Amino acid sequence: MHSMNSALNRSSVAPLVLRVVLGGLFIWHGVDKFDAGLEMVEEGFRMWGVPAPALAAPVVAVTEIVAGAALVLGVLTRVAAIALAVILIGALIWAKDILTDNGTGFISARPDPGYELDLAYLAGLVALVFVGPGRWSVDAGLGIEPTGDRVRDPDLDNRLVAERR
Repeated sequence: MHSMNSALNRSSVAPLVLRVVLGGLFIWHGVDKFDAGLEMVEEGFRMWGVPAPALAAPVVAVTEIVAGAALVLGVLTRVAAIALAVILIGALIWAKDILTDNGTGFISARPDPGYELDLAYLAGLVALVFVGPGRWSVDAGLGIEPTGDRVRDPDLDNRLVAERR
């Protein structure tokens, strides 16, 4: 079991899974906004009190697609995760109305969804900001993000062992 855990930790599976799943979901949400029609999205934003809804609707849709794709590929992962987290915080404030008692609630009994799924998305994005994109990412491939790999120096290892004796 120990060797399996070590192999999984070294391979950066967790960030890869988070990136691909969250990125794919955000791409889908962005495309869905275009499919539904930005006018409808703008009207919803207006109803919720989102500032500048005519500007916010296309900006949110495009950001979800572009930043979602960036997550899937692992390109500027932390920046993409922060951009999507800002959108989610806006959704929690305006669409879910979490700052007042008029919101949908954590898990809503009404037809409107609660905000538990938004919080799960947000937690995943925050995790990516902290852990980074992982080894299997464009960021790591370009050297933008460290992979956690260490280059071994046998001479240094031998000196350290000798000092412990």
